Amino acid sequence: MEIPPTTLLAFWSFLLVSSTHVPCFFASSAHFSNETDHLALLHFKDLITDGPLHSLSSWNHTLHFCRWQGVTCRGRHHPQRVTALILTNKNLVGAISPFIGNLTFLRRIDLADNSFSGPIPEQMGQLFRLRFLRLRNNTLTGEIPTNVTHCSKLEVLYLWKNRLAGRIPTEIGSLSRLTELYLGENNLTGSIPLSLGNLSSLSFLDLTRNNLDGRIPDDLGRLASLEGFLIRENELSGMIPPQLYNLSSIKFLDVGYNRLHGNLPPNLGLTLPNLLKLYAGGNQFTGPIPISLSNASGLVDIDLGNNSFSGSVPTNFGSLKGLSELLLWGNKLGIGKSQDLIFLDSLTNCSSLRVLQISSNHLSGVLPDSISNISTQLTWLSLGSNKIFGSIPSGIQNLVDLTVLDLGNNFLTGTIPIGIGKLNNARKLWFHANELSGQIAPSLGNISQLLVLSLYENNLSGSIPSTIGNCINLQFIYLDGNKFSSSLPRQLFIFPSLIELYIGNNSFTDSLPIEVGNLKTLSTLSVSDNKLSGEIPISLGDCLSLENLWLDGNFFQEPIPPTFSTLRGLRSLDLSRNNLSGEIPKYLGKLALESLNLSFNNFEGELPKQGVFGNASQVSVLGNNKLCGGIPELNLPQCSSQASKKQRKYLASKVKISVVVVVLCLMLVSCIFATLYWVRKSRRKPVDVPSAEDPFVTMSYTELFKATDGFSSANLVGTGSFGAVYKGALDRDGTMVAVKVFNLQQQGALRSFMAECEALKNIRHRNLVKILTCCVSIDFKGNDFKALVYEYMPNESLDKWLHKDGHEQLGRNLKFTQMLNIAIDVASALDYLHNHCQTPIIHRDLKPSNILLDDDMIARVGDFGLARFLPEVAQTSLVGIKGSVGYIAPEYAIGSKASTQGDVYSYGILLLEMITGKGPTDDMFMDSLSLHHFAKLALPKRVMEIVEPRLLKEYTEVTQESPRERMCMKDVASEMHTIKNQYLGVRIHRDIQVRSQILDGGLSYLSHY
Repeated sequence: MEIPPTTLLAFWSFLLVSSTHVPCFFASSAHFSNETDHLALLHFKDLITDGPLHSLSSWNHTLHFCRWQGVTCRGRHHPQRVTALILTNKNLVGAISPFIGNLTFLRRIDLADNSFSGPIPEQMGQLFRLRFLRLRNNTLTGEIPTNVTHCSKLEVLYLWKNRLAGRIPTEIGSLSRLTELYLGENNLTGSIPLSLGNLSSLSFLDLTRNNLDGRIPDDLGRLASLEGFLIRENELSGMIPPQLYNLSSIKFLDVGYNRLHGNLPPNLGLTLPNLLKLYAGGNQFTGPIPISLSNASGLVDIDLGNNSFSGSVPTNFGSLKGLSELLLWGNKLGIGKSQDLIFLDSLTNCSSLRVLQISSNHLSGVLPDSISNISTQLTWLSLGSNKIFGSIPSGIQNLVDLTVLDLGNNFLTGTIPIGIGKLNNARKLWFHANELSGQIAPSLGNISQLLVLSLYENNLSGSIPSTIGNCINLQFIYLDGNKFSSSLPRQLFIFPSLIELYIGNNSFTDSLPIEVGNLKTLSTLSVSDNKLSGEIPISLGDCLSLENLWLDGNFFQEPIPPTFSTLRGLRSLDLSRNNLSGEIPKYLGKLALESLNLSFNNFEGELPKQGVFGNASQVSVLGNNKLCGGIPELNLPQCSSQASKKQRKYLASKVKISVVVVVLCLMLVSCIFATLYWVRKSRRKPVDVPSAEDPFVTMSYTELFKATDGFSSANLVGTGSFGAVYKGALDRDGTMVAVKVFNLQQQGALRSFMAECEALKNIRHRNLVKILTCCVSIDFKGNDFKALVYEYMPNESLDKWLHKDGHEQLGRNLKFTQMLNIAIDVASALDYLHNHCQTPIIHRDLKPSNILLDDDMIARVGDFGLARFLPEVAQTSLVGIKGSVGYIAPEYAIGSKASTQGDVYSYGILLLEMITGKGPTDDMFMDSLSLHHFAKLALPKRVMEIVEPRLLKEYTEVTQESPRERMCMKDVASEMHTIKNQYLGVRIHRDIQVRSQILDGGLSYLSHY
């Protein structure tokens, strides 16, 4: 957004036009011509950054515009007019120009699968010939403009997967020719308009993944041509209108994951004979599954999972020859009799079946042999959490395409089939919580792609086959609660990606193999309640990712290995009920332990008091009769050295009472001075971890590693002085987050981490970035790891909207109203920090890259790595120059203390940068030319002359060299709101006047050098 001084006024004029709602850019459509189309296309290109495909490279003056890529012209009555604009999947970035409204002969617009942002121009309503509008899969914001409904010939309106908000315009019901309406995957709210029932030609209605509420209108039952009705993942309630079930044309019915209730009509398959896909999962439906569904012979997918359906599963599903997915999990199906599973016999006729999920029901009976003859294309078979008994059919090995097999939590007996190794495509095997016996078949080692092996709580015995080492990709192993004996095979400890290993509650003997140290990614190790003996291997200290280590209930001897001191990510340690001896290491108090159980061992000596030992609810040392000391809540006897010391003091007080009094007085004085010294020092000393009073709970390194795909470069959002920021999705709920990882090798990074923790833990404001949690741990290489986890801001930083970053620029042409709102948001945040926190906070590093933008372009101030509390600054005589070059207040250069006025100066620079598009360190600024001097030169005199005298006088009063005479942030925020109100209230021809006030206001917040 670079604007030369000579064209700044023209730029503001363009902003004026693009930010006001005028029905047409020209006086009369009669003046439209071939050249009108040419100019409109050029304006359209002006707001776009071309992608790596260089799709707009042909849009130049050497070719006629009708030969430009994506442009189609026709000319039966009006020669060479643009009739189609098709630029799908071209990696285009930018906004849709309102000048598109001048292409009045357009019949088709297709800009799908790009990165267009900003609102849909209301000028689209001028395209009265438009029939096809496809803007899917972009990042468009704002509301759906009602002007679009002026395009009365529109047949397809495809706005799927954007960020559109607000209600669905009722005026859409007037588009009588509309056949397809795709509004899914947006942020739309409110109810479904009744007027949509007027769209008599509509064949597809997609409203999926919005925030719609209320009931499904009965009026939709009048859409006689409807083939697709998709309302998945909203907040809709009530019952499905009976009229919808009578629309025999429906092929795709998706009402999943709402709050709908009631029964499905028993004649559903008769009234909807053309049904191909039925998705009703995740609701509150009750009653039986309609037997008539088999009458819809073309059914491919049936999803009725996660409801409250009851009764039997229809036995005629086998007549659905093309059935691919049958999802009935999470219901109340089954009558508790052996015939509950008869329906599986009929499914052998479904040769295309890929997914069968019937887990978490009340199904009973023996698993029939017919399960082995179900489609060889089956990839997911889930029968877990039912009441199935009997043995596992050996023929299950025939399902060679299975990736997931879930038979867990039933009453299965017998052995695991020997041929299980033939399922060499399996990723997850769940046989847990049954009554299976025998040994694990050695053929298990043939499943080289296996990720999860879950066999816990069975009656399995014998040894673990050494062939398990061939399953080199294993990440989760659950063997606890069985009857395994013999020693642990060393092959169990060679997996490079193993995260959790549970082998507790068995009868394993001998020692814990030293190879356990190979498990560099291990997060949890449980060997509780076995018969392991010998020393705890010192190699456990190499498992630097360990967070939970449970060795309790064995016969381990000797002291705790000193290598445990390297397990800095450890959260829970249980060594209870062993034969461990020696003193309890003090280093355990330095670990970030949240739970420590050392009970019933032979430990002796004095118990430490620091760290976890200082909280009686987190530590247990029962049954160690030779321990003493510790905190009083643990009720341990005093150590003998402490008793002797008390006795000596008592005798000395009897013999030399006067000397003691003097000594005590001296000690008292010394304590006072020492206390003052340590109070001062503690305020300056960096702490290793956040305090116990922090309002957020720490997150593990493993969680963040998985969330960011191993901190991959594909998820890298940006880098800074002290680290890098990655985007990721948390496993627990899929929440998108931004993870700021600190480079602790960089001087000052640790202090920056602590500064952000202190600054953000007790402040809340809509214009401040929200911290979710932190991570204080170690990485897989044993290095200290510290990170902060924030809300993810999908519109990234303001810097990327103002300037190009390599080949990428988000903007890209921010509208004036957007710039004004961002300026107000930042001012509000600084006003809060300076004037409304319990202890005022100085940010000290305000710049565009530290201002993030959320879905709605609301600005959030972030990066508090250099922030300081005002009393802390006041105690410092001189503060070194901290901040970013170009944004630092000039008084800092001569050693002045940091102050709120320094933030005001940075805000002024930021404001000028937004208006001019120039950064303070731009190459053009050298010698005596600076950003604010450039801004003054860029202002045409006649623009300056129309600035209101009142505002000009007010700003002039704060343009002083002394920072004390600058406006405070409270007044700045108030003035910016006043300017916004004036801007919204002025007439269009005075718009330039208000813009000049903003620019001049930015200059006012700076002091002259």
